[in-house]
Amino acid sequence: MKVIHAARFTINEEIYQQEDNVFVFDKPYQCTSFDLVAKVKYAMKRKFGKKLKVGHAGTLDPLATGVMIICTGKYTKQIDSFQAAEKEYTGTFRLGETTPSYDMEKPVDATYPTDHITEEAVRQAAADFIGEQEQIPPQFSAVRIAGKRAFSYARQGEGVEIKPRTITISEFEITRCELPEVDFRIVCSKGTYIRSIARDFGLMLNSGAHLTTLRRTRVGDFRVEEAIRPEIINEE
Repeated sequence: MKVIHAARFTINEEIYQQEDNVFVFDKPYQCTSFDLVAKVKYAMKRKFGKKLKVGHAGTLDPLATGVMIICTGKYTKQIDSFQAAEKEYTGTFRLGETTPSYDMEKPVDATYPTDHITEEAVRQAAADFIGEQEQIPPQFSAVRIAGKRAFSYARQGEGVEIKPRTITISEFEITRCELPEVDFRIVCSKGTYIRSIARDFGLMLNSGAHLTTLRRTRVGDFRVEEAIRPEIINEE
């Protein structure tokens, strides 16, 4: 399997010598998963003069950065195995405020007291998340309901029922606690929504919370330190 990562290439260097690749990208802030797939698809078509199968191994929210795997050609058949891999994230929760999207895509819609929250309570809450559990994905998510993405209903103001999913959190480390901000590192299973963890974290502390930054630092054995920036793709 040919894996394209930063250790082998520099900006504007030719990166595709064959049709079948696994690209490990460091997705930029405010770039959508669709944007990145389209960029690779366009570049590959220009290179080989024909349309190739291109797909990503797991959506990453526009406001998140970090590891995103894009497969081309025959390696699109391995997307499911990449999606099933363990993920690692770092980021920041802001306590005392909630948003409809559980992150900064939507403005704050409610505030809650935080004076009662201590660093000890924050660390205990993180510890209580370890293990297998049921999680309800956000309304603003890519979960499919009756053939449509959940975010399509949410953006139209329609409330829909999203069934909980079984996830596993194997590590939840608090790396900085300067209330109302809390930095974290989480290692989790496929299908875990960190935005939902933010929501539930606030509830566990008898307050509210939303996600202010998120970076996916690892997917399986692929780490963000090895990832390439999309700017490396020459579309000229």
